[in-house]
Amino acid sequence: MPTITETIKVGLVDDHTLLRNALASLIDEFKDCKVIFQAGNGKELIYQIKNGLIPDLVLLDLNMPELDGYDTAKWLQGNYPGIHILMLTMYDTEMAMIRLLQAGVKGFLKKDIHPSELKFAIHSAIQSGYYYSHNTTGKLVNLFRKSHDNADLKKAMLTEMEIRFLKHACTELTYKEIAERMHLNPRAVDNLRDNLFTKLDVKSRVGLAMYSIKHGIVTF
Repeated sequence: MPTITETIKVGLVDDHTLLRNALASLIDEFKDCKVIFQAGNGKELIYQIKNGLIPDLVLLDLNMPELDGYDTAKWLQGNYPGIHILMLTMYDTEMAMIRLLQAGVKGFLKKDIHPSELKFAIHSAIQSGYYYSHNTTGKLVNLFRKSHDNADLKKAMLTEMEIRFLKHACTELTYKEIAERMHLNPRAVDNLRDNLFTKLDVKSRVGLAMYSIKHGIVTF
């Protein structure tokens, strides 16, 4: 972890080139921050890191092609847990936040964030290990207040298999084809679907898709 007098090395990952360049220019204006690489998706980030560019902090977009922010955060958590992750996302539901926290994200930022708050968020993540805005804190507190029987938290704690199934369910694949993709028998996929109907309180494949989109499991 860099000290206050050291330069904070930042990796910037977003598939929107103009926004990414603007954010890089802004961050480089902070006296103690330096963008050491930019990437358009998670695969490009992995390439940069494997070639020796190790940042202290990654500013990561959620909605990206090739490898999205969630899967990229999971890779970072598993391979470089010392790198702090701030997520750029418009998905600020309680469930989406819990899912991203599980993936190792240390804070959430909107893309229209004020420069002073961006600078504060970077320093907060480096110095204290996390950054939560008042809005984020309020949503998470609200989730725990509502969860007397832990039902809402159980919804947020989706398994990897459930997440994979939800991603497939948002495509045009039939359930039989989903079973083949997931290397499961059709009965197991039917059980997985029915369990998610109950767990997420939805009644159809459309309901599963709407839930997935709302909570950032599937992005477009």
